[in-house]
Amino acid sequence: MKRRKAIQILNAGLMVMALNGFGTTTFAEDDETDHEREVEVKVMSYNIHHAEGIDGELNLKRIARIIKDADTDIVGLQEVDNHWSERSDFQDQAKELARHLGMYYTYAANLDLEPTEEGGHRRQYGTAVLSKYPITDFKNYPLTKIGNTEQRGLLETTINVKGTSLHFYNTHLALTSAEREVQIKEMIEIAEQKKGNKVLMGDLNATPESTEMKPMYDAYADAFAKTPEAYTYPAENPSKRIDYIFTSEDIEIEDTEVISTPASDHLPLTAEIELER
Repeated sequence: MKRRKAIQILNAGLMVMALNGFGTTTFAEDDETDHEREVEVKVMSYNIHHAEGIDGELNLKRIARIIKDADTDIVGLQEVDNHWSERSDFQDQAKELARHLGMYYTYAANLDLEPTEEGGHRRQYGTAVLSKYPITDFKNYPLTKIGNTEQRGLLETTINVKGTSLHFYNTHLALTSAEREVQIKEMIEIAEQKKGNKVLMGDLNATPESTEMKPMYDAYADAFAKTPEAYTYPAENPSKRIDYIFTSEDIEIEDTEVISTPASDHLPLTAEIELER
């Protein structure tokens, strides 16, 4: 697949919106329509483990470098801290990554705690989407949890890729199969409300043969279906795949890759895709 020239995405019209107890986003109005016949995009899913690598080093710039070196257009990130604690130096990680990379971003907090001191930032933990193309809309959907478990969510974004809308979903599912079964069905129901090109990705905490994964395979195409041993976890000597990129049937899947790096306890995976106008 031919890669297109890099585009300039930052402009004076950027709008930053902060939603109390939810998250943050940077997005803009639709770009002018590009008249190319093909719409090619490289996407990535990456559980960044709050930027702490298997070497014990906290290094957000290393995460940014991986995204940049892969020539990624749109990335869904999981385990992203926003002023969470000392473990990530109280950074707003999505904002910092977007700044380093010159990308639009949106952040969704699935855990949202009071500040440690009066007047401080809320302590948040969740998912993010970074994009070279404008994010025109977004919403975070809380997913069902069973008992006293961690709240999970599905971050839905609409991205204007050269005049073509891409509905891009990013998630990090539960640790129990019973919860994942419910959450995957909810994901599919939510995504069904949108028409057109769709990408669903994230850390689903389930292997491909798991019973709860069957509805995903019935509804969407697994970008790594032809490479079942594309293991993503653990980062050192990976032995299973729990991270995924799924697409709607109107999207053509081109090259795929799992990137070997010690920057997190998961490995990032990428797919080059072609959108239908």
